[in-house]
Amino acid sequence: MGRCPRPIVCPTQYVVNDQFLRREVPVIHPVVFVNRLNIFDVPRHITAPVRKDVVINHGFRPYGPGAFGPYGR
Repeated sequence: MGRCPRPIVCPTQYVVNDQFLRREVPVIHPVVFVNRLNIFDVPRHITAPVRKDVVINHGFRPYGPGAFGPYGR
């Protein structure tokens, strides 16, 4: 009888069964609340009333209507 052949050894193969487990990790998001007061100029119109006493004399007209007076035409 002859000799048995030498066995061939293949590289190792891996069968991996991955499982995942959820684990919460705190993530902090800083938030800054800013209260701003924006001031801008707006024109405010102020009237200064002026009162005048005006006298209109509708009295005697010595030269008549339509006349130019002593220095007329």
